[in-house]
Amino acid sequence: MGYLFALLAAAVFGSNGSLAKLIIEAGLSPVQLTQFRTVGTAVLAGAVLLITDRAAFRLPRRQLLVMAVLGVGGVALLQASYAVAIQLLPVGIALLLEYTAVLMVALVAFFVFRERVKARIWVAIGLVLVGLAVVARVWASTLDPLGVLLAMVAAMTLAFYFIVGERQVVATSPMTVAFWTMIFATAFWLPFSGWWELTPASFAAPVQVGGAVGELTLPLALPLVVTVVLGSFTPFLLSFYALKHLTATAAGIVASSEVLFAFVVAWLWLGEQLDLLQIAGAAVVLAGIVLAQTARSAKTVVDADLALRTGPVALP
Repeated sequence: MGYLFALLAAAVFGSNGSLAKLIIEAGLSPVQLTQFRTVGTAVLAGAVLLITDRAAFRLPRRQLLVMAVLGVGGVALLQASYAVAIQLLPVGIALLLEYTAVLMVALVAFFVFRERVKARIWVAIGLVLVGLAVVARVWASTLDPLGVLLAMVAAMTLAFYFIVGERQVVATSPMTVAFWTMIFATAFWLPFSGWWELTPASFAAPVQVGGAVGELTLPLALPLVVTVVLGSFTPFLLSFYALKHLTATAAGIVASSEVLFAFVVAWLWLGEQLDLLQIAGAAVVLAGIVLAQTARSAKTVVDADLALRTGPVALP
């Protein structure tokens, strides 16, 4: 059951990137999309806490400060940079670049926190660097430089979220971390997202979601709700259930498959294709990410899939 939940979480989140890209192409800005995702996740997480753990709404001031830093540095900037990156890059490549956060965390754990990290981390670094060079075709510069830069910004902010968040959930639940960080992320983007420019008519605007498959037009409100529920909150819940049956390392390795789902869905839905050499490079990067996932020997291990949506979790 644990592997099934983890795989479902990877599938729904990996598929969501294509839908998010179509919403942005329809006219909603990346920051506005980020605003809706953070608001929606906060509302859903808050509803769950209202039923299961009302004490989560009363945190000490110091803990709230940590949540604020985490929400701005690890959620607001992460979600926005990823949203812009998928606008400029193929969805799968953007997510692949973002997943290098797993590698960054292992390096920070080794150099900064002096954790014991297995020697395989150096092999993982080599695999990731070589694989990314092939995927990006550095000899031909086929990828948008700004898109690559923003995807790496997303990776760095995700790594920050891992590092701070995995220590934070020792003191509170993942659902509480999800609620508060999304609240602060929402507050951060509130003055900049241009939400006041949206009218009821904006949500009725037609969005072409057929992609390369064919013509299918829906009002903006519908895909927007889907990307909030299925792109943020549902994968979080599925990942949480997966961790009731698996270690965080095992769940995180399965979660790496969401990059594959992102590539496949973007290929079938949006017509985004990679050549055989780039596919081989992506496979090499994924192998490096899996090695990095297993390199840390600390009790708290990164669960990439869960953290990408809301926050990391500790081992059960």
